[in-house]
Amino acid sequence: MQDAPLAPMAGAGQPELTTGSIPIIEFDGLRFRDLDRSGSLTAYEDWRLSPERRAADLIGRMTLEEKAGQLIVPGLNPNAEYGQQATGHDLGALAQTISNRHATHLNIRLSADAATLARANNEAQGVAETGRLGIPLVLSSNSRHSYTGLIGASFAAGSFSVWPNSPGFAALGDDDLVRRQADLVRRDLRAVGISMLLGPQIDLATEPRWPRFFETYGDDPALAARMAAAFVTGLQGGSDGLQPNGVAAVIKHFAGYSAAVDGLDAHNRYGRFSRVDAQEFAQHVRPFEGAIDAGAAGVMPSYSVLQGLEFDGRETEQVGAAFNRDVIGGVLRSQLGFDGLVLSDWAIIEDCGDICMNGFPAGTRPSFQGVSTAWGVEDLTKAQRVAKAMNAGVDQFGGLEDAAPIVEAVRSGLIGEELLDRAVRRVMLVDFAMGQYEHPFVDETGVAALVGSESDIAWGRSVQARSMVLLENDGRLPAAPGTRVLLHGVDADAARAAGLVPVSDPAEAELAVMRTVSPFETLHPNYMFGSMQQEGSLAFAPGSEPVKFVDGLPAGLPLVVEVQLDRPAILTPFRQRANVLIAGFGANDDAFLDVLTGKIGPEGRLPFELPSSMASVERQRPGTPSDSGDPLYPRHYRFGGAR
Repeated sequence: MQDAPLAPMAGAGQPELTTGSIPIIEFDGLRFRDLDRSGSLTAYEDWRLSPERRAADLIGRMTLEEKAGQLIVPGLNPNAEYGQQATGHDLGALAQTISNRHATHLNIRLSADAATLARANNEAQGVAETGRLGIPLVLSSNSRHSYTGLIGASFAAGSFSVWPNSPGFAALGDDDLVRRQADLVRRDLRAVGISMLLGPQIDLATEPRWPRFFETYGDDPALAARMAAAFVTGLQGGSDGLQPNGVAAVIKHFAGYSAAVDGLDAHNRYGRFSRVDAQEFAQHVRPFEGAIDAGAAGVMPSYSVLQGLEFDGRETEQVGAAFNRDVIGGVLRSQLGFDGLVLSDWAIIEDCGDICMNGFPAGTRPSFQGVSTAWGVEDLTKAQRVAKAMNAGVDQFGGLEDAAPIVEAVRSGLIGEELLDRAVRRVMLVDFAMGQYEHPFVDETGVAALVGSESDIAWGRSVQARSMVLLENDGRLPAAPGTRVLLHGVDADAARAAGLVPVSDPAEAELAVMRTVSPFETLHPNYMFGSMQQEGSLAFAPGSEPVKFVDGLPAGLPLVVEVQLDRPAILTPFRQRANVLIAGFGANDDAFLDVLTGKIGPEGRLPFELPSSMASVERQRPGTPSDSGDPLYPRHYRFGGAR
């Protein structure tokens, strides 16, 4: 294999090629990868041709089973059991996936340092070269640069630089910063061999109890649209859509996902309903308009069944969005004019059995066994679900391990080959546009120095600090060097490194400092996603550790409180007692201490309101932004001024 820089755009001259066992051939003095090993140049190998020409040629060479294989995105499993440290991918299973299922788009599940990822992904590309047509892998991933890691949503950053969660970028409202950080994400992901991001998540975060606030740009439609457009531009390599050195953006989840009834998440059957009227739905669509205008390569529909949404005077069909012709075919395809890739979210084709319906029996540890999100179509067969989704406008199926239901849908006449070919074409246009057929391999030797460099880590830390929102300050900020501090939720060594003096006796302290996170309940521990997600009340319960710490402080001892807002929180207990109150969106102790000591000033404004009570939360509409009526802090608030 030869390592080389990423290829320039087709038509700009000879691109650099990376290959393993596939030979390089010359034609007209130019070099090409001989993917089918025919010894001559076939059209889909010719980087001088448009993606449309190349896709049409390749589709014409494929069997039905090979076409269907392009429409599934199975998992690329690690070479270790769940919960154990893996050193790479399971290459034996991958070989079977390629040869038997003809899949070349895979979602990687390996959590490892950048050098390990690069090596493992190169090994996977080497296996892919054994396929009949030499089609390279497109490896997709959830976010790997955010502060918060959550199974099924994002990875812990590991050796990548760490940044605040998305609301922190919305708090700063700086389009150029978002674009530049997305460009860093692009560079890092391509360096380790990942060419598709299942993101950004741009749901308009309107139901404050919903557990995925921390992945969004808040609930201001115009601001979220700007942030989404800026991220897509940076991630895909430019303002003219997906570039050969870009990472394909699959914006998610179209649309209304966060308008969840009681804030419950649609990964779970008990949380499958969202509630929006037409006016609210238009606001939820607005961030997607911004991203689509910026050239987003793909869109992922939500799981949600949309209650109360009417089209032409009738309530839309009560099925998940990927099966909803009004939402995908009507709004996304027709009204917004999106003709790119629509990739379903995971498990929409799977059967919903007893575990999916009712959760695991008491005393049983939840797992991914039995997971399905086939809301509203539980009674259909897998082939019927495939046909319903594709007829609604879906092209590709996330998490579908076997293409047999797609083949069955074609052979039984549920979908025609013309529809199948159109879906395959949309998939391939993305792959050709980003140069995947020319440079599937990466440089393993330089990745460790490139990804997670000292400068990138320092930049991420500064943005973590800057994105914080100062809610209250009676003049105690910043803390002077040598201040004796009583700490809760802050590492003592980090405080010492910042010039402070940690003490354990409150009587010796000059300042109490507490870091905590927004409160939550685990209301459905017998469901896999319910066992991991934040649900329920946003109020700090009496007797909880943060409340006990604050209530136990000596009268008159000044207090600084920082709350990481994974969801909005009711901060009334701390507002009454704290001298300094700060909202954060994911920051390590060093970044927080930069703010506490005045090294970096907090610049953020709230990207969503903070309610004053659970009663006001329960009165608001799930689909309307910032409508609790009497918020403790309104959207865009910061101490000393409002926008």
